[in-house]
Amino acid sequence: MSTVETHLNKTWATRAISWEYGAAASPDLIDVPIEPFPASLHEIDETSIIPLDLSNVIGTPWLATTPSLLAHFIALQSGGSVQLAEKTSSEVFFVMRGAGRLMTDQGTLEWKQGDVFTLPRHDAVVLEADENSALYWVHDGPLLRYLGSEPQQKRFEPAYYSREYLQSEVDRIRQAGIDEQRNRNGIILGNPASSDTKTITHTMWSLFNVLPARSVQKPHRHNSVAVDLAVSAAPGTYTMIGKEIDAKGNIINPVRADWNPNSVFVTPPGWWHSHHNESDEDAYVFPVQDAGLQTFLRTLDIQFVS
Repeated sequence: MSTVETHLNKTWATRAISWEYGAAASPDLIDVPIEPFPASLHEIDETSIIPLDLSNVIGTPWLATTPSLLAHFIALQSGGSVQLAEKTSSEVFFVMRGAGRLMTDQGTLEWKQGDVFTLPRHDAVVLEADENSALYWVHDGPLLRYLGSEPQQKRFEPAYYSREYLQSEVDRIRQAGIDEQRNRNGIILGNPASSDTKTITHTMWSLFNVLPARSVQKPHRHNSVAVDLAVSAAPGTYTMIGKEIDAKGNIINPVRADWNPNSVFVTPPGWWHSHHNESDEDAYVFPVQDAGLQTFLRTLDIQFVS
């Protein structure tokens, strides 16, 4: 054995550690919290990108809302612009208010309140506002940071879901959902490149869900973290979240997350959650999850209370 080989053996051996299986099979990681992010964060008189950062809670050395996703509010004053050049493989945008455009190397996309659009890996894009605007923006940058990788190719082509398209699709399935008392009454947004997983991108998942007036959507759970945007809701609309359910399917010791319009709340992975609308107005929510990745890995494990 050469001197160099001997040196490597001794050096690498200093990094060898082990744990007894029973003590290490379920490591005690910090829980993802039930965290609200109020609309006041983007209701400001300046152009700004506001990360919804929980890195100090979940223990990542980079900005993150969940272990794999980073959500933001983007506030744009009329005539203002921002450049986005993060290293990501998937990005999802929801226009909370205002109107403007997205300038890309493929051309310009015009957007308005209620629209959704997605982007794959890109070098840089620019958002410009024609009036005071705010967007909800989520990407999978933290996942790439954890893997120590950078995106090398586009995994899908950009897609645009107009407000009119979203509403017409929800209206199309709405009554059947009410009649059948479905657990959710909404549409999962898709892309041709992710038709197998039925998700908006290869890593991310989004649902445009209506919670009709005076209705309840029963508890369900999944292993993806949900970062939920309350699109519109009247007082008395909320989600109940808890780790366990009882024999009757009721959530035990739930935490209440109110749907305040244009605010966001985080639903931890594996926790049961039910949606409640005690008002006389329909409510809408737009969750974003890493369920594209989870579905591909066969680990989503979505479950519904019967």
